[in-house]
Amino acid sequence: MRNDLTIYDTVADHWWSDEIRWVRTLKNLVPGRLSWMDRQIEWQDKAVLDLGCAGGFMAEALDDRGAQVTGIDPAEGAIAAAQAHAKQAGRAIAYDVGVGEALPYEDAGFDAVVCVDVLEHLSDLTRVLAEVTRVLRPGGLFLFDTINRNPLARLATITVAEDILRLLPRGTHDPALYIKPRELRRALTDAGLVAGPFTGLGPRGINRRGDLTFGRLPLTTILYMGFARKPRRPGC
Repeated sequence: MRNDLTIYDTVADHWWSDEIRWVRTLKNLVPGRLSWMDRQIEWQDKAVLDLGCAGGFMAEALDDRGAQVTGIDPAEGAIAAAQAHAKQAGRAIAYDVGVGEALPYEDAGFDAVVCVDVLEHLSDLTRVLAEVTRVLRPGGLFLFDTINRNPLARLATITVAEDILRLLPRGTHDPALYIKPRELRRALTDAGLVAGPFTGLGPRGINRRGDLTFGRLPLTTILYMGFARKPRRPGC
């Protein structure tokens, strides 16, 4: 089975335990993503939606930066883990169970939408981007990362990461859902967003536990990050 999203509920009880290597990998990706995203936006007091938040790694990092964070994910177990961890730490993060194709939020309710480890799992990218545009305020930012679609990306993310190194469970990804940067730029434009620059994301080192650490890379061949802005006025 490919694109198996049940994995997030399966490990929900251990999400914050650091016991599971592939979950630690997801956690280790957060600083690398934010080292680039922080350059695009000042998070303090911004209303931010973490779309596909899973157990809350990115949501809590954004909360640390002073954002007013809402997280949403279809995995009920992961959301329960996120809620419990936030409550334990006294964090005012709102979590909801839901899907990107039908966001349960009012129009223009967020200054930014963050979407990581998500776009490459979607069966209806067009609908999700339309919803992102709808809930963004004029001038708001959509910040994301995803996986390029090419033989090297498939080798790296499935053959190596899933099958050999087990950095992710087997079946996590379906390479047919991967997105070429030019396709994503076109989809963002069609959704009414103005795409900014894209940059690569990948391994930059190894920590004391032997886990990979991540950061910005010059090439977008495998993983890449980007942002797009909702115009302040239609057609701008």
